[in-house]
Amino acid sequence: MRIGRVQTAGGPVYAIIDGETVYRLEGSPFETPQRGERIGTLGTVRLLAPCEPTKIVCIGLNYHAHAAESGQQVPKEPLMFFKPPTAVVGPEEDVQWAPGSERIDYEAELAVVFKKRAKNVPLGVYREYVLGYTCANDISARDFQRNDGQWSRAKGSDTFCPLGPWIETEIDPGNLHISGRLNGVVKQDSTTADLAFDVDHLIHHLTKYFTMLPGDVLLTGTPSGIGPMNPGDEYEVIIEGIGTLRNRIRR
Repeated sequence: MRIGRVQTAGGPVYAIIDGETVYRLEGSPFETPQRGERIGTLGTVRLLAPCEPTKIVCIGLNYHAHAAESGQQVPKEPLMFFKPPTAVVGPEEDVQWAPGSERIDYEAELAVVFKKRAKNVPLGVYREYVLGYTCANDISARDFQRNDGQWSRAKGSDTFCPLGPWIETEIDPGNLHISGRLNGVVKQDSTTADLAFDVDHLIHHLTKYFTMLPGDVLLTGTPSGIGPMNPGDEYEVIIEGIGTLRNRIRR
């Protein structure tokens, strides 16, 4: 099932996407969602970010090849940081250049969306807590990250967490092809098999410290190939079994 959010005349609503057709989602997206009336087609509706998280927990240096290109070792434990909910934008929405930054990078990532309260989740049962998966772009002001000594504004500035285009509920995250294209040119090309800590381990680890709520998001890290963007550039995150998240950067 593909679960999304769309803009209607009455405001944002959750939706079920079946092929090119968009239906209103009846009930809760987190508890036995049902297909309701037809809203339109993908070509006639505006897709929004597919969830409304209270927090986004992100993982750094979690692909072996990305750690190597950064000249660093994979951490002994997952390296965690936060993005606020105000960083979230949806597909086709603009990413706004952070004031004062001189370099802003793309980072294609697989995002995990939680469907119920998760605390102290044991290994091996993470699927019980996962609604599904979507594409993410961990936008990063690289000079802020280097100079600040912590990553709050470098990673959490407004619009720095594009999500979408929808949540896919039926895929296995263990070996998905993930790529990123800058203005149509492939810059990142990997699979989630290169993750140092897989989704099972990440959820077990992070829920020791943070209670994840329905709609909260985990960003699992980015593959190698990160690099800068310029105003006017378009970046696409493409993940096997999910789709394409496309955003343009504006100044």
